[in-house]
Amino acid sequence: MISVVIPHYKGKEKLYTNLRHNLPFLKNCEIIVVNDYPDIPLTFEMAQLFPQITVIENENNLGFAGAVSAGISTVKSQFIFLLNNDVLLNGDSFQKALLHFEKDKTLFAVSFRQIEKDGSFVGRNKICWKNGFFQHTKADAMKNGINGWAEGGSMLFDKNKYDKINGFDILYSPFYWEDIDLSYRAWKAGYTVLFDSSVTMQHHHESTIATHFHASYIKTIAYRNQFITIWKNVSDSKMIFEHLAYLIKNLITYSFKGEGEFFSGFWMAAQLSKEIMEKRGIQKVMWKKTDRQIFDQFK
Repeated sequence: MISVVIPHYKGKEKLYTNLRHNLPFLKNCEIIVVNDYPDIPLTFEMAQLFPQITVIENENNLGFAGAVSAGISTVKSQFIFLLNNDVLLNGDSFQKALLHFEKDKTLFAVSFRQIEKDGSFVGRNKICWKNGFFQHTKADAMKNGINGWAEGGSMLFDKNKYDKINGFDILYSPFYWEDIDLSYRAWKAGYTVLFDSSVTMQHHHESTIATHFHASYIKTIAYRNQFITIWKNVSDSKMIFEHLAYLIKNLITYSFKGEGEFFSGFWMAAQLSKEIMEKRGIQKVMWKKTDRQIFDQFK
């Protein structure tokens, strides 16, 4: 059995519409919806409309990492399918991805091909180290293979390995980079992340976030979480030196350009430095691969 965890934030009508579409493809799955919008409880309505679904009501808004963690903590299965409330399944073929875990005992997660609003295929990504920063680019979503990270909106993963690497990090709340961080920690612990192009679903990225948050705030959080990812995970001494050098350069450059989001993101991350270093220390004992070994796979 697969446990399906669906985080929800605002827009219950869209959630209900998408659930009606997706439920026929989730047969024999445990389904958990985590309501991360405490102002409007869902338990009563969901019990009437979807009695087969378990609802978790967060007392406070926890952001993506906190919401899915609340759901994951209650699941009954070893394998968990994270499904955003704005994703439409095209079938139940994601369940066949369990075969990947039987073939590869080091496999942490599988992610799938997604159809964007413009009809393009996305979901496969490359990670790289460039100009002193952890960066990422799109990869060919028509081919199977390793993936830089399993995207949180539609990923199937092994909970046993998830627990070993300490799961999603709530430092990334409310959104962005938490799935990159999780997968990078998996890579560094010696696990693998795959992309399966044979499973396709519709997902219009950022449709929920862009609706409810200002563009400047979104950009600031993205920068903050990029810093958190680097400071928490990168251990290569040359890369750390490069990061410090380019950080100084970028702080000056962006200041002259009037792009305050970069500095704001840096400052927000700096205020979390104690927590970041504590988490780095916890993860360090699990490191088996070097940063260069990981990045070199995607050249």
